[in-house]
Amino acid sequence: MPKPLHLIVACAENRVIGRGGKLPWHIPEDTKHFHRETAGQIVVLGRVCFETWPRAALDGRRPIVITRNTALDGETVKIAANLGDALTAAESLPGKIMICGGERIYTETLALAEATGRALILDLTLIHAEVPGDTFMPEWRHLAWRETARREGADDHFRYTFLTLER
Repeated sequence: MPKPLHLIVACAENRVIGRGGKLPWHIPEDTKHFHRETAGQIVVLGRVCFETWPRAALDGRRPIVITRNTALDGETVKIAANLGDALTAAESLPGKIMICGGERIYTETLALAEATGRALILDLTLIHAEVPGDTFMPEWRHLAWRETARREGADDHFRYTFLTLER
């Protein structure tokens, strides 16, 4: 039986997850949460996400980067040509499979889970604001989720909710 897929993402109410290749907010509590949840795990992500996350290969993470750029392949990073190849590689490694973005990777993962019935866990930081951006989380609300955890948070700029949803 394949491992469940854990999507970890922060997004605004309007589903924005990025702007200009970066996060469109700075929420220290969410950053700590993201690093804590992904430490010691397999992180599957696209090239842009990898290049903008300096800690991707630290804290025991095992990154699998979906790209055609073979120059990234090395001791601490595996590369895969597509999501299927990344998940095949991830299955052979110890730890949770954490899907860390970007937009295309999230879209393909949700479609794969819907088509195959694969277990899916969405670790979502929902930012209660409409934020301008150019990169989006695909619509997830139409899927039959079971909420297993919820915690509210806020800083000087945003209110947000940490949610764990399973299907």
